[in-house]
Amino acid sequence: MPRKATKREPASAHADLRAGDPFSVKPRNAMPHEFVLDALASVSPWTRPMFGCTAIYVGEKIVLILRQKPSYERDNGVWLATTHEHHESLQQDFPSMRSIELLGEPVSNWQVLPTDAPDFEESAMRACEMVIAGDRRIGKVPNSKKRKRGKKSAKPRRTTPKAKSQRSKGR
Repeated sequence: MPRKATKREPASAHADLRAGDPFSVKPRNAMPHEFVLDALASVSPWTRPMFGCTAIYVGEKIVLILRQKPSYERDNGVWLATTHEHHESLQQDFPSMRSIELLGEPVSNWQVLPTDAPDFEESAMRACEMVIAGDRRIGKVPNSKKRKRGKKSAKPRRTTPKAKSQRSKGR
């Protein structure tokens, strides 16, 4: 008798297991714009799923996200992890670059090299060259990594005037 799906496990996951091999794993979707990962091979990139897309990291920095989805097609392409201060200079290197619309912000830190741009592949390859060269305009250490890097300083012991006077009397 097949198991019922729980809230955490969709029924389709169980269908794959029932189909044959109990050790089978559901195949992943093909990675969009895989040529980007190939171009970054010399800096040992690693990936992680993010927002239903593929985030690319080099060291501890997130540098790019690869997206190809049927929703918000205008935001399909290569997302650049950057900050507002670098938008103007990056715009000179990537004329088709623009803010990501699906995030709901008028101008977000994330910028996209859209797949519908005539220079998409050339721009994506140029972004890879910049990442390899260590261009500081592309790439950010995620917030959770920033907190873990530095030790939190211990809070100073809070003393009340009464406690101070008692300590000084005891000396």
